[in-house]
Amino acid sequence: MKNIIITLALLFGISGLSQAQEKFDQELADKVGADPYGMKKYVIAFLYRGDRVNEYSAEERAELQKGHMANISRLAEEGKMVLAGPFFGNEDLRGLFFFDVQSIEEAQALTESDPSIKAGVLKMELKEWYGSAALPLLFDLHSKIAKEDI
Repeated sequence: MKNIIITLALLFGISGLSQAQEKFDQELADKVGADPYGMKKYVIAFLYRGDRVNEYSAEERAELQKGHMANISRLAEEGKMVLAGPFFGNEDLRGLFFFDVQSIEEAQALTESDPSIKAGVLKMELKEWYGSAALPLLFDLHSKIAKEDI
């Protein structure tokens, strides 16, 4: 009986491995720039409260925020930004940008297009990050589940 259980476990395990290999899609891996592990490098921008935030009125900050959101949408449509979002609470760390770029310098140039960063309402710190190459696919998926634009 013990041998039968071990044999069945091995068969199911091998079957599971072969199914995982059958699911591999080379065309998709190439499209998203995946390495052999399905991963790739990104640059993350950690967005912090800027040093000049108190120099602007609530109305001015609201206008800067509109520009900030429009910039995020533009970069996402261009395929340069694959993920972005704020943190809850009112701490100095305000949010994250995940850039699908090759270098910190390229990400730096993209963050400088943000009106809130230009105005000093936000400042950022950039770090390279290694994660799933499937992140760029989120943009299309998100549009299918969001009833309204932000």
